[in-house]
Amino acid sequence: MQTELLPVNDESLSRAGELIRAGGLVAFPTETVYGLGANALDADAVRRIFEAKGRPGDNPLIVHISRVDQLSPLITGAPSPAARALMDACWPGPMTLIFPKSPAVPAEVTAGLDTVAVRFPVHPAARSLIEAARRPIAAPSANRSGRPSPTTAAHVLEDMDGRVPLILDGGACAVGLESTVIDVTGDTPRILRPGGVTPERIAEICGGVTVDDAVLRPLREGERPRSPGMKYRHYAPTGALTIVQGGADAVAGKIRMLYDAALAGGKSPLILALDGHIDAYGDRRCLSLGADAEAMARSMFARLRDADALGADAIFSEAIPTDGMGLAVMNRLERAAGFNILEADG
Repeated sequence: MQTELLPVNDESLSRAGELIRAGGLVAFPTETVYGLGANALDADAVRRIFEAKGRPGDNPLIVHISRVDQLSPLITGAPSPAARALMDACWPGPMTLIFPKSPAVPAEVTAGLDTVAVRFPVHPAARSLIEAARRPIAAPSANRSGRPSPTTAAHVLEDMDGRVPLILDGGACAVGLESTVIDVTGDTPRILRPGGVTPERIAEICGGVTVDDAVLRPLREGERPRSPGMKYRHYAPTGALTIVQGGADAVAGKIRMLYDAALAGGKSPLILALDGHIDAYGDRRCLSLGADAEAMARSMFARLRDADALGADAIFSEAIPTDGMGLAVMNRLERAAGFNILEADG
């Protein structure tokens, strides 16, 4: 298959809409990461997403809409008061809500669950594509399964060249991490995957929120993922990634020790650090994660791909606090590391 990479414009959007209606796949930009889209109501088309990505069939997809009135055919019953409050405050935006699903949604989309995840993106290209397709679009991230999510069209091409017919290039993604996934089927909103809409913001809107305990731990054996991004190892570079957490000075010291031992052992090590800590590593090879959690969210997946390009086979990353956007960053980073986490002070 020949993969075309086209800038977002009226012509490419019209062509992409035709591809979706015909059962094909299109990679497209959103404010979070690039998505790999298909007609959400076409089971055969949805199966092509799993084939292109090499994605496990038990990992549910998110359905994207471009208007709130497109929600009702996808769900059973009316949104709860908490769901309605979140929709009013955060849609369009980087937030996915989980509802009881309607029979119109194929089991392939939901991995056999009786719920469906729905998002209303703010990115104009994503919304224009949904309008052009005249269909809701099921879309996970547009990368090979397990790899760091793509935040540029070049990342998509790196993973999906020859696997999809069309990639729409809309530039770099603004948020850089996948959407917050919130289960609104119960009395209190429950975060299954953290993202750009933080727990603090959800609590402010709804008066309360819980965070699923699987957000910062691997799924237990036999435990079924209820949201994308809950699998054990995800977002991972090729090299072995280790996270070091603790006080800043202790973390820097531990990482220096690990780096030097890896280098002495014939490895090609690399350090991922916040801007303010780079000097602590001297002339050791470092990549910057940015100045804070928001910058780290935007840069992290790109830095993990850079690590592969540099041939790093031993990667050591600083941890950050899990308040605000830090929860989403650490959720992704810990899964990328396969929960290989060291305490600097231990």
